[in-house]
Amino acid sequence: MPTGLSLHIGLNKVDPAAYDGWDGTLLACENDARDMAAVGRAAGFEDTLVLTGDGTVENITGELRAAAARLKAGDILLFTYSGHGGQMPNTTGSDVEPDRQDETLVFFDRQFLDDELYREFRRFEEGVRIVALLDCCHSGSAIESVHELLTPEAMRSHFQTSDPDGLEAASRMMPLFRQQQAFEQHRDLYEGLQRELREGNGGGPTPGAVLIAACQDNQVASDGDVNGLFTAQLLKVWKEGAFRGDYRTFHRNIQQRMPAIQSPNFYTTGNPSEEFLRQKPFTV
Repeated sequence: MPTGLSLHIGLNKVDPAAYDGWDGTLLACENDARDMAAVGRAAGFEDTLVLTGDGTVENITGELRAAAARLKAGDILLFTYSGHGGQMPNTTGSDVEPDRQDETLVFFDRQFLDDELYREFRRFEEGVRIVALLDCCHSGSAIESVHELLTPEAMRSHFQTSDPDGLEAASRMMPLFRQQQAFEQHRDLYEGLQRELREGNGGGPTPGAVLIAACQDNQVASDGDVNGLFTAQLLKVWKEGAFRGDYRTFHRNIQQRMPAIQSPNFYTTGNPSEEFLRQKPFTV
């Protein structure tokens, strides 16, 4: 019988010392992680929960590498992240992204580059199924940068508020000036990582992965009082396991419940098999 491991990360804050005094307070990320862990547990996954202060790069990569050592072809990893998303300038190496930005997950002690997550997934044996759900502002390599599209005026319109503090509380996007401050504070570290990742991402072929992000490249994800907007609608669609359909249908049904200003994105890496894609979500 296949083995299912799940890793659920929820960060309601980050370490101010790592982000030039910003603690990135959010309300619902730990709840998201707990609720997704319950979903995984009910589906037969062995779950691991990582919350706020434990959400460091060392801890999270350690859990991913432990999972990679255990899982074999036919097994499955469920990876969920709830917290801030960010971007940073990407000008190193020959493989510069079209928008000259690296997308990041904002972990407790530093930003985690999209290419770092890709590198961790490549540590898994070919044939391992990977499902990743990201409830954050998670911009891909869009032609238009989110920095250009999400001006302060657009942000106020998006969240229907004129209060700057309200914008930060409502959005899971790391504020733009904070992104720049954090990058400048640790420029040598991040540019070194970018060079390392461009020179060789390590590992083998990427296992078939299904990734569902909370929003499109040029959008931001909303926080909430209990759950983030994306996670809240996902849980309603899932209906404690009563949902019937495959991964594409699951994404489409979530998307139909979301406002136009936040439209979840569905994408795959590593050529997941049609058999995998046709499975009911979270099938071990």
